[in-house]
Amino acid sequence: MEKNKTNSKEAKVMGVNVTASLKHSIAICDFIKGKTIEKAIGELEEVTNMDRAIPMKGEVAHRKGNMTGGRYPVKVSKIFITLLKSLRANANNQGLDVKNIKIFAKADKASRPRKSGKYGGRRFKRVHILITAA
Repeated sequence: MEKNKTNSKEAKVMGVNVTASLKHSIAICDFIKGKTIEKAIGELEEVTNMDRAIPMKGEVAHRKGNMTGGRYPVKVSKIFITLLKSLRANANNQGLDVKNIKIFAKADKASRPRKSGKYGGRRFKRVHILITAA
């Protein structure tokens, strides 16, 4: 029996209830939008090595180069790298040309469940991440 393949022209990957900062996730989404998957993975690996800063808005310290402020969100960059690798595999499975497709990324606030502890609960940061390639 054959598998039913959809004829859609895009590949998607979702990270649901990811333990990450919303501010860092939005900054990385803005950073990788419009780039190819390979270029985005390469630049995020530079962030994990602390060779490149992610530009951020607000009261953030200045960095060298052509940006007003930036940070090195290593934890969130590693999460995005795994999602982008999954997106690349999804695009290959859909039969898309991985070298020429562009990325669209979006981060939304997720529910923040309360973890019970000895001295009361603590709320952890959660975010939903959607990355599509078309």
